Amino acid sequence: MINSEAMQVTLLVTNLLDELDIPYVIGGSMASIIHGMLRTTMDVDIVADIQPEQVAPFVSGLQDAFYADEQMIQQAVERRGSFNLIHFSTMFKVDIFMPKGRPFDQQQLDRRLSEQVGPERGQQIWILSAEDVVLAKLEWFRLGGEVSERQWRDILGVLKTQQAELDVAYLRQWAQSLGVADLLETALKELTDSSPQ
Repeated sequence: MINSEAMQVTLLVTNLLDELDIPYVIGGSMASIIHGMLRTTMDVDIVADIQPEQVAPFVSGLQDAFYADEQMIQQAVERRGSFNLIHFSTMFKVDIFMPKGRPFDQQQLDRRLSEQVGPERGQQIWILSAEDVVLAKLEWFRLGGEVSERQWRDILGVLKTQQAELDVAYLRQWAQSLGVADLLETALKELTDSSPQ
């Protein structure tokens, strides 16, 4: 489902987050692959609620395997921004975003789902719910000027794959709150139009 190198690198980070008791959730293309359509991914996006006092142990847990700039991470944590880590041996990138304190950010962490992964499926990662993947991607699509075909394909892929299970009322409520209700309706209509009658 997800190439094993990407998953191994992701697990190095998520296992450390778990160890340090830092709540996190994986979004972006990795979550949309799990809920939707297979595609390649060159990075992983993680929302992680890192506190300033957790930065030093986090960086020290990564230092043998990743390029991680402690000062940059500290600033990102204080500003509630984002930073990235580069895995030395694969150059795979891990983008980490701080929750901004909006109700939707908390919602993503509260509704996260546990997914068993790895060769024996013996390891656990936390991923966004299908609805929250769609909402987050709709927001990124809007912020990016509504031009990314890849983002739009991811949105449609999750909607199509999960359509029987989706909580559409939840989607509509939060799409309204995030200012992407029009985009959600366009995506749902595109899905209906492409479904065999």
